[in-house]
Amino acid sequence: MGGIWMLKVLRYMIAGTIAGATNGLLGAGGGMLLVPLLTFFCDLDDQKVFSSSVGIIFPICFVSLCISPGLTNLPWGDAWPYLIGAVPGGILAGILAPKIPVKWLHRALGILILYGGIHYLC
Repeated sequence: MGGIWMLKVLRYMIAGTIAGATNGLLGAGGGMLLVPLLTFFCDLDDQKVFSSSVGIIFPICFVSLCISPGLTNLPWGDAWPYLIGAVPGGILAGILAPKIPVKWLHRALGILILYGGIHYLC
């Protein structure tokens, strides 16, 4: 039983490393990778994937921010309107997410990932 638990912990650590490295290198994207990693690689229950992803990505973003070489150059004046808008958006999403079928949340995330990928390639 201990070996199975160790393998599960190792998978979670690998998923976290991939998400953290992506977030740190690119400044974003760790959360988008976490959802498929937690779903397929870690076999986390679909109902827990999205909330777990949010709970995991917050500290990853905080660490990335704290060790970023550009921390002193962070454009706080540009960031504040987004941060202020994120609070009601996060509250609304927290209220609505449990009411939306997980299948549709996965599809919406897939569309956002595809859009972002195409946007950055073109």
